[in-house]
Amino acid sequence: MPIDKRGLDGICKDIYGTDGAAQLDRFEELVAMHREVFGSDAREFYSSPGRIEMIGNHTDHNGGKVLCAAINVDTLAAVSKREDGVIEVKSKGYPMLRVDCAAPVFSVSEIGTSTALIKGVVDYFARSGKRVGGFCACMTSSVPKGSGVSSSSSFELVIAEILNVMYNDGELSPIFKAKASQYAENTYFGKPSGLMDQSAIALGGVNMIDFADLEEPAVKKADWKFDLDIFVIATGGDHSNLTDDYAAIPLEMRSVASKFGAKLLHEISPEKWEAEKESVRPLVEPRAFLRAEHFFEENARVERAVAMIDEGDKEGFLSLVNESGLSSRYKLQNTYSPACQNHNLENALDSVKRIDGVLAYRVHGGGFAGTILTFADPAASGVHNALNVMFGEENVFKLAIRDSGACKLLI
Repeated sequence: MPIDKRGLDGICKDIYGTDGAAQLDRFEELVAMHREVFGSDAREFYSSPGRIEMIGNHTDHNGGKVLCAAINVDTLAAVSKREDGVIEVKSKGYPMLRVDCAAPVFSVSEIGTSTALIKGVVDYFARSGKRVGGFCACMTSSVPKGSGVSSSSSFELVIAEILNVMYNDGELSPIFKAKASQYAENTYFGKPSGLMDQSAIALGGVNMIDFADLEEPAVKKADWKFDLDIFVIATGGDHSNLTDDYAAIPLEMRSVASKFGAKLLHEISPEKWEAEKESVRPLVEPRAFLRAEHFFEENARVERAVAMIDEGDKEGFLSLVNESGLSSRYKLQNTYSPACQNHNLENALDSVKRIDGVLAYRVHGGGFAGTILTFADPAASGVHNALNVMFGEENVFKLAIRDSGACKLLI
């Protein structure tokens, strides 16, 4: 399949923020790999981005609101259709994956593998009455693993989008594809997760997602036009002993909800919370109360942030990002794990605020260990270098907002 370099240039500016020359090698490498591995030309290209969470830390699991965005790193696939109902995926640097669409059988031995993710997406499509079928795909990814921008969700969504376009006329909604991907991750891959990561990647752009209806979340797209440098910074730390820390957050929030006769916090109106919270405070653990308070304040911040984005109020938006970061640190309390005694996140947050040109910063994602999100002034040319010196170049990822979600590329 020859690459139309003029068409590639326009696509790359839209999804990567660069001209085609900067990405041409990836596309040509996949074309050559497909020919070598499968003995045929790739007919189509698909791209699935990573994601960031801007505001809305640990709110989705209690039916709250999140402000999230797709970003300009991606899983890129060169694909051709096949008629035998078999999916074969060869990713650069990894063994061949093979799944028969007629029998996407769960296997304990495949938990935690990419094969499990493919099987799970196929199974969800089939269970939902959607068409499935075979294809050959060669893939490469620029989504950095372990950086908190959802490399696994990016992979899940590229599989879902290929099935959507090839076998379902491209008619399936972003939320359907997100739910298929979440199902794969929860049921086949063995990792509990909410729907935020997959939804952000499926939707593209900047969106407020309200998870009050977990079956059909409400989405509001924000009109993102801010000129800001965005960095995700990996601060290190071991996630292996953090399961209890992560699990405690939704459990403690639900313990507070139960005092209002509710299952999840979103079932309590903000007005009822304000009117009755002090009477509930003595009945719950102090940390649980603060986490519930974070939930209600964070929901309000998400709504205000969308309004400020649409109004072009950059300073107001950045102020809310900083408020969100402080709330996560001191009310949600997910920047330090006493069990792991890892202060990397707190130290990183305290360090970046001293860099001239950094405008906003907060914990990114689950917390306790992992990454922080930083917004900086593009005119402050020294920020990127200062972050590289502070954290190591390999741990600093400069990103941009991508308007398209997982999609077929029209080259």
